[in-house]
Parts: sequence; C-alpha cells; structure tokens
Amino acid sequence: MGANGMTARHKAHGALAVASRVQLLDALRAGEGALDARELAAACGLHVSTVRFHLEVLGEAGLVRSHTEPATRRGRPRLLYTPASTGDTGTPDQTGGYQLLAGVLAAHWADTPAERSRRAESAGRAVATTKRLAPPPSTVLTLEESVAQVSGMFAELGFEPDVTRDGEDLQIRLHTCPFRAVAAEHPDVVCSLHLGLLRGALTELRAPATVSSLVPFVEPHLCVAHIAPADPVPDEPGTSAGDRR
Repeated sequence: MGANGMTARHKAHGALAVASRVQLLDALRAGEGALDARELAAACGLHVSTVRFHLEVLGEAGLVRSHTEPATRRGRPRLLYTPASTGDTGTPDQTGGYQLLAGVLAAHWADTPAERSRRAESAGRAVATTKRLAPPPSTVLTLEESVAQVSGMFAELGFEPDVTRDGEDLQIRLHTCPFRAVAAEHPDVVCSLHLGLLRGALTELRAPATVSSLVPFVEPHLCVAHIAPADPVPDEPGTSAGDRR
C-alpha cells in the first residue's frame, strides 16, 4: 500500500476512534437524506458546536461529504452532510465496467445457486490464506484480538467495519460493501465469498471463534457478521493454517 493510501487509512481509523463520531456517522447512514449539524445534534444528543467539530474531522478523513443546500429561502443556506462511500471511488466508466464484468462472472460462476455459493465460499477461504494473518506458533489470540485482526483486514478492503458485542458473541458490522451493486443481484456469490473470507481468516489466525452467520443488507448499507466463541484451532508443527483445510 502506498504512502497516500496508508495516510488515508490512518485518518479514517483515527476519526472513528471517538465514539461520538461513530454515532454521527451511524446517524447519517440511517437517515433518508442529507442532514445539517443541528439535525444531527438533536438525533445524537450532542451540542451543535461539538457536532460541527466532529463532522470536520470526519470530512478530513474522507468519511463524510458536505454540500451547501440550494438557496430556496432567505438567510444563509444550510450546510448538509452525507456519508461517503468507498464504493463511489473511481470514474463512472471504470465503476460501471467493473460492475458489469463482476456481474457476468457471478451469474456464470456455476449452474445452480447452491453450487455458486459453495464455490464462492471456497474462493474466499483461499483468499484468506494469501493475507499472511497466521500468528507465530507460540501465540494464542483471544476472541477479541482475533476479531480485531479480521476487522482490520476488512477495513483495508474498504468495508468500513466496526466491532460490537452481543452477549458472549461479537459482531463485525460492515457499513460499506465495495461490491454492493453486484452483491444485491448475486448475493449467493458475493456474500458467500465474504463469508469464506471471514471463516478463512479466523482459521488462519487459529482463533477461538467461529462465524455463526453473515447477514447481508440488515440495512441498505449494513451487513453484519456474527462471531461466536469456539475452541481454538490447534497449531500443527510443520503446517500452515491453509494446509489444514
């Protein structure tokens, strides 16, 4: 990854290290349209000056976009905010071309949805073996450490994840899918590939965890992976996690 990409990622991670900014970003994503600072302050229970400060940080990190409302009334036009999407990068022609190609490949991945799903999950597991996630043989990660590693991998891929706890389980909430348009038409391929990537990553990490489910489109821009505690994968001398499949 180049220096510019690393800097952008660090800015995004730093911006999301503050709970109030995550709350504001969630409020923008849940909204049906653009919101101004006062509306966000009311929705999040924050002072409007605090909201403006946090929005500026989120904007500098590339997580929020702003535009001035068209002048339709007296007074100063409102400054409106919307969540940015990593799936919007690139020129329209490039994005459309890649989506068309991905859609064609997904549709012809196999003859039946069940076979497409099986092959896609297997491909996702194979991708996980290329990520060099395996810790040293003597290292045993906790559930939280393992999920943090997997979340970081998905952050690098552009999914804007965050981790929440649900009883003994953890959830990885994926706020932006770079392949959302194709996933909406071919979830049996795209979502199964991501499920395989999740499961493969946990196997590579020898994590005391298992993916109980990956629920796509809980909200229009949100998918949720449910991670449950499990016995850790034993480390076998002379083999990698990928060899144990």
